[in-house]
Amino acid sequence: MIKITVEDREGAVRLLEITAATEQNLMETLKTFEYDMRATCGGMALCADCHCKIVNGGDNLPEPEEAELITLDTRPDANASSRLACQLKVNSQIDGLHIKLMGYQ
Repeated sequence: MIKITVEDREGAVRLLEITAATEQNLMETLKTFEYDMRATCGGMALCADCHCKIVNGGDNLPEPEEAELITLDTRPDANASSRLACQLKVNSQIDGLHIKLMGYQ
């Protein structure tokens, strides 16, 4: 079981327990937990609708690729802790992650 903590746009915090066998990205997984995300680009790292900030536990995450960095650069609220949930795979690397949702609804 993979556990992540999610703070939504209103400040509500929730601990999610995710089956480790999923092949989804974090954006798709958040949608299954009924988080409202437009995901206009369908997970192609183009729209930043799934922009989130890593609050804690991001040490094991892979480095962002160029497409993700380019898209994050369009967000005035992005910083070094920003990531796109569509570019993070649900696997053991995100276990213990704490994120704050920032993207558009």
